[in-house]
Amino acid sequence: QVQLVESGGGLVQAGGSLRLSCAAAGRTFNIYRMGWFRQAPGKERESVAAITWGSGNTYYTDSVKGRFTISRDNAKNTLYLQINSLKPEGTAVYYCAAAFRWTAAGGLLPSEYDYWGQGTQVTVSS
Repeated sequence: QVQLVESGGGLVQAGGSLRLSCAAAGRTFNIYRMGWFRQAPGKERESVAAITWGSGNTYYTDSVKGRFTISRDNAKNTLYLQINSLKPEGTAVYYCAAAFRWTAAGGLLPSEYDYWGQGTQVTVSS
């Protein structure tokens, strides 16, 4: 199993920035890919970004390209999401997730992941 703990969320004004972190523990040597998702009130969980743990290849949802950056520190078993130019519609609970296997969808579907964190709230004020 893998345990995931997110941190770094909070209240920020539109146009501001945040850096989210996700600390992984347990069978981290089995992680193939990690991703960030978000879920706004009354909406489905949507993908934000994904990264292949070994190669560092990254994938982004079109709506966040150029504003969000996903990265990882393998030595610290930590995943990051740098969020810039925040918009009010970015208000959501942000989740990190870990996958043990390769999947064709590239890591942007919730069904590709085996483990999830509890989420961290990001609130963007206008």
